[in-house]
Amino acid sequence: MRIVITGGAGFLGMRLARAILARGALTDAHGNVHPVREIVLADIAPARDIGDARVRVVSGDLADPSLVERTIGRDTDSVFHLAAVVSGHAEADFDIGIRVNLDATRALLERCRQLAAPPKFVFASSLAVFGGTLSDPVEDTAPLTPQSSYGTQKAIGELLVYDMTRKGFIDGRSLRLPTVTVRPGKPNKAASSFASGIIREPLAAVEAVCPVAPQTRMWVSSPRAVIANLIIGHEAPASAFALTRSVNVPGLSVSVEEMVAALRRVAGDAVADRVRWQLDPAIDRIVSTWPARFAPTRGLALGMRGDANFDSIVQAYIEEDMPRA
Repeated sequence: MRIVITGGAGFLGMRLARAILARGALTDAHGNVHPVREIVLADIAPARDIGDARVRVVSGDLADPSLVERTIGRDTDSVFHLAAVVSGHAEADFDIGIRVNLDATRALLERCRQLAAPPKFVFASSLAVFGGTLSDPVEDTAPLTPQSSYGTQKAIGELLVYDMTRKGFIDGRSLRLPTVTVRPGKPNKAASSFASGIIREPLAAVEAVCPVAPQTRMWVSSPRAVIANLIIGHEAPASAFALTRSVNVPGLSVSVEEMVAALRRVAGDAVADRVRWQLDPAIDRIVSTWPARFAPTRGLALGMRGDANFDSIVQAYIEEDMPRA
């Protein structure tokens, strides 16, 4: 198997690559299992060395067709498309959101369309494709009603993935990921970045600002669960998707105050007391459009699973990703 991971230099991209390498084999679009021959990590920034000869790094702008052509060779079996401009950045800069979240996605799909054999294409979509008045919980079949530029760009990507799959150009599947927390490293421009910050920073003895109301609920997942579900989504046979290729990935519905309470139980009062509440209307406006409860029927049927509780998410970050002194 030759596998391309866009956004490969990012936290999830690197973690996905390691998980695939450890697994050793994946299933192609014909249902045949093959050993992993090569993983290409493609990103605007160079990826760190994983220390495995099967990994190759490609750096550049994925909206550039010439780079896409070099990255997705004619022997490519699978593409995991994780690269994106995050929600807050896409909302603040419409042009960059269109270029990265829409133009690059279309360039990748067009390149896959040119391959002799249709590859698998796993598109990392988002719960931001939903918004406004929705059923509670949100079903897989709920209409796409994005209330942000990021959500609109992801919704368009989903429709392209479905239509190119319908035409036989790819074997696509769009996985609507929950908010991933806890992410290590520095904060980014995602509107949801605080969901990691209010755990990560206090554990590092740094004050964290929560920009939304304590009762704000979110649909979240640990990095560990997201990676496992991305691979399950890839491995699922085409016959499991019926009339759509879009899946609400299982997660956990939790309020922000419940997140901080979990931090308090796991790490103690002194750590949890480092969270400060200060409403940011711009962030609150985006986050409040995201539904907080889903009925991920299709994902559960595929074998995907969410986290049991937020305490386990905090504990997993401490054990797996928290920097050591």
